[in-house]
Amino acid sequence: MPTFTDPARDASEAHEALRGLAHASRTFEDPSDTYAVIGELLGGMRAMRQVLDQLANAHLFRQHHVTDEFREYSGGAAEALAAADELHQAATLIDQADDRLNAAMTHSGRIVWNPQDRTVERWVGIVFLQGEEAHQTLDLIDRGGAEAGIEHLSMWDYGTETTDAAMTNGDVHDSAPAYAGDRRAETGDYAMTYNPQAGHVGLYRRHLIRAEDAIDPPPEAHIPARHSTPTRETTGRRSAVREGGWFEHPGVAAVKQARDLSM
Repeated sequence: MPTFTDPARDASEAHEALRGLAHASRTFEDPSDTYAVIGELLGGMRAMRQVLDQLANAHLFRQHHVTDEFREYSGGAAEALAAADELHQAATLIDQADDRLNAAMTHSGRIVWNPQDRTVERWVGIVFLQGEEAHQTLDLIDRGGAEAGIEHLSMWDYGTETTDAAMTNGDVHDSAPAYAGDRRAETGDYAMTYNPQAGHVGLYRRHLIRAEDAIDPPPEAHIPARHSTPTRETTGRRSAVREGGWFEHPGVAAVKQARDLSM
């Protein structure tokens, strides 16, 4: 406890308190505590500034009553003046540190350390068409525009059921996948990529998840190509993702065919 009357003892306790703080602040279980610590340090720094001035004054007031180690009064006065000057210089540096610490406290006070609603954006696959089904949709896009195509493909979206299927099958992406030559269009939470020349079209939906649940793949991770499935007639609405229908991009198939012919 501070004595408020014994400078030497209070200085010793302040030293011990700072040692304890240096040890305790190696980790912060609650990072929001940093704001309070900065505030306390700011108050302590201003007290330190006052202490430095008072130490300087104590040297100045007694400069004519001290000697140096050789018992010379002139030498003692010179040392007292030099000590006072250095203490004043230290106080000036404390003023600069005070400005910086005060600015740091302002910035720290604007931080929300533990946001409970922070989310990240992902895109889940709704449907990927190629062949005759894709050409029908591409013709619709050509006649009615991209929004007409998105509205048509959205019939394959079964909401939570489609999202769960995409999560299970790994059909979740940082952005809607697009191959070379693909065009992209967005409406609301949907993004459509399509390529009239290659003959395919895909629809993806924006999906927000909690940041702590996001698991980003490593940079070298490879996203498997969609494998083709036999062409068959369909009636009504269906979800290619829900049925586990994986499609291989035509560009990938062409590369494989060329490789097989060269072997």
